[in-house]
Amino acid sequence: MHDEEAEDDISMQLVIQQSLHDIPGSKTVTIAKSDRCALPLIYCSYKVLNFRFLTLKKEELKLPPPAFYYFDKSLLLITKTKWSLSLKSTNSRSFILITGEEESLLQLTRNGPAFQEVDAQGWLPLHEAAVQPNKTILEITLKASHPTVWQRTNLKGETPLFLAVDKCLVENVNVLLINGFDPDTKNEEEDSALIIAIKHESYEIASLLIQFGANTNLQCINKRTALHEAARLGLKDMVELLLWSKADPDPRSSYGLTPLALAAQNGHTEILELLLRKGANILSQASDSASILFEAAGGGNPDSISLLLEYGADANVPKQSGHLPIHRAAYRGHFLALQILIPVTDISAIKESGISPLHSAAAGGHSQCLEFLLKSGFEANFMLHRRIQKNYDDERRSALYFAVSNGDIESAHLLLDAGALPNQDPVNCLQVALRMGNYELISLLLRHGANVNYFCRINTTHFPSALQYTLKDEVLLRMLLNYGYNVSSCFDCPHGDSKHSKYLFEGWTSTVIKDTMFCEVITLSWLKHLSGKVVRVMLDYVDHIRICSKLQDTLREQKLWPEINAILSNTRSLQHLCRLRIRKCLGRLRLRCPVFLTFLPLPNRLKEYILYKEYDLYGQGHLKGIY
Repeated sequence: MHDEEAEDDISMQLVIQQSLHDIPGSKTVTIAKSDRCALPLIYCSYKVLNFRFLTLKKEELKLPPPAFYYFDKSLLLITKTKWSLSLKSTNSRSFILITGEEESLLQLTRNGPAFQEVDAQGWLPLHEAAVQPNKTILEITLKASHPTVWQRTNLKGETPLFLAVDKCLVENVNVLLINGFDPDTKNEEEDSALIIAIKHESYEIASLLIQFGANTNLQCINKRTALHEAARLGLKDMVELLLWSKADPDPRSSYGLTPLALAAQNGHTEILELLLRKGANILSQASDSASILFEAAGGGNPDSISLLLEYGADANVPKQSGHLPIHRAAYRGHFLALQILIPVTDISAIKESGISPLHSAAAGGHSQCLEFLLKSGFEANFMLHRRIQKNYDDERRSALYFAVSNGDIESAHLLLDAGALPNQDPVNCLQVALRMGNYELISLLLRHGANVNYFCRINTTHFPSALQYTLKDEVLLRMLLNYGYNVSSCFDCPHGDSKHSKYLFEGWTSTVIKDTMFCEVITLSWLKHLSGKVVRVMLDYVDHIRICSKLQDTLREQKLWPEINAILSNTRSLQHLCRLRIRKCLGRLRLRCPVFLTFLPLPNRLKEYILYKEYDLYGQGHLKGIY
């Protein structure tokens, strides 16, 4: 029976050790013994400041109740055990500090030099004591430490006072301030103790620091002051405390931002009103010329925007990029802010900016804002100024292009219904949609007149560029052909039945723009297997054609060659020829505008035939067109 109990204790020891194994900077040793077996204790180097034995909970250790019993017993034993380690030992000193053993610490004070030793992280005993919740430990350590080390920092530039502030230990902060510690201490990141207190929302500590002389206008990282931080976080009581303590209400950071700008960014209306009443400049601008109202528009709080306008903010002041507050609100999708800004923004200022709020709303993907702007009279075909346009590699111009490039069908639909033209950009909107393979977006653009016969800016093909995105997809191919794609250009070949030369131009290099024929493309090794299916589809949209020798040689290898050859060898039906003739008379512009056909005095069935409705695979619900 005795052996079984011993085995149980050993098992509990292993459980405790495993639970404590993941604590950084700690290890388990066995120095206390019970009447049955050794119990594990934690031995923690004094750099592990946030670990206090006397405040550990079962939930933190994740131990079963029996194991926690042995752990409690272990801690009880150690407080009664006479240390075999020397009191001069750094390890024993740190253990005493962490466990809060006041009597042992008093004995340790006899060895003065021990309180001037630092660990690998630059921590003194005073640093350790500053973060312990037991104020007496700090007082004993402070008395034992020489005044010359009081202001010494660890490797992170933190003084004992800074650490106490960071841990929100009010009594410790008070003790250190009473003993003359510098309230303006900063860490290596140039955050002051006052800013840390504000970040922790500790009003009591902030008051203590100010009471003991902390500089409320002390410039920290990027020349930001405590008021910047309090305004950014929206801490009204902190802002009132700082202003009451003579803090400058309008300091500028290295980026030109004031507390008023930061409060506006984050929509803290009460803070804005406090600062404005104290004289903060409503017309202040950041280094990039962003106004206070511009920052508020980014935050989107309608109350903040209304307040700033009441105090005289100007909605027509642009930042360096030319953007106005209305652009910012539209891009962020702040609908209520947009409603306030539209009436106070001059159209002339928008024109001078070179960009419409429609561009911003479309770029941000906010269809609700886009719809409201269109209803408010903004022009759907307002084009970006060249100054703005050159910032984009594709040199986009229209708001529609932003919507299409985002794949935003709802916004694109709104713009097209409002009269946006789909062929105004250097890179065609249809090309962008084809590259994405978005059937719905492609169909939408085609229905609103997108040009299927566009050519890329740097074109290497004799046939319109759109075809290259559809060779593997019959749904897309039919979509283009139904809307008037120039199929005949695909069968133009200067060689005809003669043998094709390897190079069209003597001395041709890759730097020359080459007028590549369709037969050269479709007969490439990685595309030739598609040639039969692609050509067969194309034959539904042309009259009698001649196929060059190169393409014919490739087609002969395809399964569909007998069918293709039969079509090429026989006269096309009168019905088919009539359809082609009618489409030619209508012209591509009218074919690209389906509304026009509604005015023709023809039966609906005939209209559908003219529009190739029997080949409208997408309209029939075919959403996969891969061969």
